[in-house]
Amino acid sequence: MPIPVEYVNGKKTFTVLENNPEVMNELASKLGLSPRLQFHDVYSLTDPELLGMIPRPCLALLVITPLTPAWHAERSSEDMEKPMYAGAGTDEPIWFKQTLGHACGSIGLLHSVINGPAKEHILPNSTLSKIREGAIPLKWEERAQFLYDNKDFEKAHQSVAEVGDTIPPDASGGDKLGQHFVSFVKTEDGMLWELEGSRKGPIERGALNEDEDVLSERAVQLGLGRIIELEKQNGGKDLRFSCIALSETT
Repeated sequence: MPIPVEYVNGKKTFTVLENNPEVMNELASKLGLSPRLQFHDVYSLTDPELLGMIPRPCLALLVITPLTPAWHAERSSEDMEKPMYAGAGTDEPIWFKQTLGHACGSIGLLHSVINGPAKEHILPNSTLSKIREGAIPLKWEERAQFLYDNKDFEKAHQSVAEVGDTIPPDASGGDKLGQHFVSFVKTEDGMLWELEGSRKGPIERGALNEDEDVLSERAVQLGLGRIIELEKQNGGKDLRFSCIALSETT
């Protein structure tokens, strides 16, 4: 039996997921992503030999990284003057404000597969298809509630909560982890988007050339590499992160 969800101060709270290919590939499959797309471990952001192990082009990066003081300060400053995201429709990224406790892993997966070219690999009439189609016309508050109430999404998340290498923490233990899942996606117009449910909306990080995917040198500089460099510049030493890449199997 899957681990049941908990309610903490009235808030539906999922079980924390590991960020590894075994977990995310199984979750993606249950939600309705074609097996032609798979997540792969990223062992280096710079080593050509290790990067060569990942099929290209890479359609999305799903990253979990600690919320260090430097990154927290930068996020707060960046979000301070922004209004909440008001976008909707097919011309905007599909972004979910996270209102479910500890669902950042599965929401990160959603952001990775329902935006950009990966969406072409969503199976018809699947949970992913229904979530994507249902979310497109909604504003952020309705969209968040739509996902909060989605039982199929909930069941899929909880069904993989015990997959992985570690014992999942309970709700209180998950609160102490201090980590965030972030998705980086290149959309069809060449823009690199940073998508995270705890922000005020999706963030456009810059344009990529046609031959640059999300694991290219420039994309890394604009995305995950920027977070790592920020920590280095501020004298921090917490450079732990886990990164998996979504690409088509050969």
